[in-house]
Amino acid sequence: MNKSGNQKTVKRFNLGFRISHWVNAAAFFVLYISALPMYTEFFDWLYPVFGGPAGARLVHRIAAVAFMLPLPIMIIFDWKGFSNWAKNIFSWKKHDLQFFPQFIKEFFGMKAKVPKQDFFNAGEKINSWLMIITTIMLICSGLIMWFPQYFPYGIIMWAYPMHSIGLGLAAAVAIGHIYMSLVTAKPSMRGIIKGDVSEEYAKDHHGRWYDELQAAKPKKKKHA
Repeated sequence: MNKSGNQKTVKRFNLGFRISHWVNAAAFFVLYISALPMYTEFFDWLYPVFGGPAGARLVHRIAAVAFMLPLPIMIIFDWKGFSNWAKNIFSWKKHDLQFFPQFIKEFFGMKAKVPKQDFFNAGEKINSWLMIITTIMLICSGLIMWFPQYFPYGIIMWAYPMHSIGLGLAAAVAIGHIYMSLVTAKPSMRGIIKGDVSEEYAKDHHGRWYDELQAAKPKKKKHA
């Protein structure tokens, strides 16, 4: 446990996990911006930013490669964090289901009493699953569109709408995630930037994990 000013903090994310997160975020942003003029003429004004259509396609493909790196980065540089994440998203119990009514209140700025949650709360678990699904959709369909010579015509035709649907869903998930991070759960941003969060935030949003930290602390010996 550390101190930031007068505020006690607890370690949450290692450097490997944080790098993985920001590589994912940056790659998705570049993919989204570079794709807009390819989807509709309304965004043709973006082409000069990339040096023309060919430049936009090149940037899109470079960002696509970067978009595939977060998982290997996390596995190689933060296996413990990856294992903890994988374990958490497959764990669903009563307290996870009790989270959602309170989450709705918190999302709309109302006072909420969030039941004690794991290292990743139920909202973060849902966000992770949506991210996994949309990432698979985008990568698989994108590779088919990038290398059409290796795939049957029918699969190529399915890849285009799958890519569009995946993009739409991923954008919606990203907007919700950003809103929660900057508005309703602002203290969480410190965790993904500096690696630690305030003790108060840990208690309020990840109570079960915080209790585990307290239980694992070495007990002070009493002197006679």
